[in-house]
Amino acid sequence: MSPLIWLAGIILILYFARTVLIPLALALTLNFLLMPMVLWLQRFHFRRVLAVALVVLISIAAVGGMGWIVAGQVLQVASDLPQYRQNIRNKVEALHLAPESALGRAAESVREIDSDLEPSTAVGSQEHLQSSTPSKTAVGPAIPVQVVTPPVTGLQSLWQWLSPLLKPLGTAGMVVIFTVFILIEQEDLRDRFLRLAGVGQLHAMTLALNDASGRISRYLAMQFLVNAGYGICFGLGLFLIGIPNALLWGVIAGLLRLVPYVGALAATVFPLVLALAIFHGWGPPLLVVLLFLLLELIASNVVEPLLYGAHTGISSLALLVMTVFWTLLWGWAGVVLAIPLTVCAIVLGRYVPQMSFLHVLLGDETALSVEAQFYQRLLALDQEDARSVAQTFLRSHSRIALYDKVLVPALTLAEQDRHRGALDETRESFVYLSTSEIVSELASDEPAETPAKGRKLTPRWVSNSALAVPVVGRVDAGPSTMRIFCLAANDQADEITSSMLAQLLERAGHGVLSLPVGSQLEEILQNLPPEPQDVICISALPPFAFAQAASLCARIRLHLPEVKILAGVWGFSGDLNKAQQRFGSANPDALVASLAQAVEQISAWRNQSVEAAS
Repeated sequence: MSPLIWLAGIILILYFARTVLIPLALALTLNFLLMPMVLWLQRFHFRRVLAVALVVLISIAAVGGMGWIVAGQVLQVASDLPQYRQNIRNKVEALHLAPESALGRAAESVREIDSDLEPSTAVGSQEHLQSSTPSKTAVGPAIPVQVVTPPVTGLQSLWQWLSPLLKPLGTAGMVVIFTVFILIEQEDLRDRFLRLAGVGQLHAMTLALNDASGRISRYLAMQFLVNAGYGICFGLGLFLIGIPNALLWGVIAGLLRLVPYVGALAATVFPLVLALAIFHGWGPPLLVVLLFLLLELIASNVVEPLLYGAHTGISSLALLVMTVFWTLLWGWAGVVLAIPLTVCAIVLGRYVPQMSFLHVLLGDETALSVEAQFYQRLLALDQEDARSVAQTFLRSHSRIALYDKVLVPALTLAEQDRHRGALDETRESFVYLSTSEIVSELASDEPAETPAKGRKLTPRWVSNSALAVPVVGRVDAGPSTMRIFCLAANDQADEITSSMLAQLLERAGHGVLSLPVGSQLEEILQNLPPEPQDVICISALPPFAFAQAASLCARIRLHLPEVKILAGVWGFSGDLNKAQQRFGSANPDALVASLAQAVEQISAWRNQSVEAAS
């Protein structure tokens, strides 16, 4: 069955069963928050039931006491509001728009239209009443009528007062009951869930439970601390500004900050309006706004990244979308539970293959790997963006890592698409030319490392192919007379990787000659005859890397049996020892899968050559 059908069925269940699922989800969230305190009490030899009872009672008492204080503050604010009526009127009049301004003229036009419509409406109503009223000759004097409401009994009055509170009180009671039972029976519930998933999924489900519980517990604990600190600082700042009932606004700010992005802003509106109503000047309202901006900047950019670490693994856009989704689905409970529920969805996508799209869509991990990003930008014919991807990677990685982890894998993807016929000629040329240009630019960015003492390197250019690549030839030999020839196995992609290897070897102080693709081996042997101490490096990219490298290696062995051969099958992830057997009798002296391994192997051979010469 399609994962989308499963997802649609789950959403329907979440909606129609929300009466039961909302208290259960709230209880599970509280379980993650309260379980550390239960475990802490158990360390002091409290029994599980007693520890759960103490934690729940303390939590209820704390919430009830805070609610009592906040309720008193709310009643005080409501009783004080009439005192600020005149000040509010003065502020509104101070904002009176100038008649000559555009907004002032628009407001005046609206008032004129309203005044024109009001008399006609009154006249129309009067005419309607006169036409609908019978003549006095047909009807007697009007008899006054009074509607008398039957007296309300005590039970009816009590019901009218309690009915709005029954639903939230019932939900709160279910949350408390569920929380108590989940805290007591947590291990049994976990075992039942694992048994339901099946023994074959025991490892994956265990990892999923640990991942979800770890993320949610860390988030709830850190969020509680951050919001509590935010509320305290906000309330203290309002107290210093002179806003009355600062404790109330601090509590509201801490609670509303549970709502991502807009919660703290909504909490600031109340004291801001109160500051406008109380004070005659504009200084205190501006201070309230500055207080909000300062606290948000510190909390969002310093405190939260420091405390959350890897945070919840949710991308910013996904967090906003899922908050709206859960709010529409479950109302106020969806706002509170948006992040824990989204974390569960991400974990489900990570460990259940059928739901992997949830992890891709909602997670904060990069959707495309760096090499895929680089290749995609080239496919879009955007060389500047591809260069930006490479430069960004190079800021935190070495050049050899850029080649091994970004450029070579991107060329491998291009080769695979080319052999499948999925890469048109225009994009093929653009990918290879752009990559070659980026490699050449990197060669000229920094000076090469100083060659070994006694060695002199002279740069040369070999350009008898479509891609001109810089090469370096050794003029005179020092203690080591080893020369390195870099050959491309078959095509332009192999030639680019060969130029990368030559560039890295040059920077390491080796004498290198990089030859372009299409060079005839016999011509090379005639003009630049290699000697037994020299090394020939073969560069080959999948998907036909082994066949091409083996063919070239066999030809070299036929003419130069004593020369060392290093075959680079870039990106190969299998066993190199077994893969070396594919070459048969033309077995290379070394088979490597990365440029880093090639540089290391050639450096080792050079050290051996120096030792032998001395």
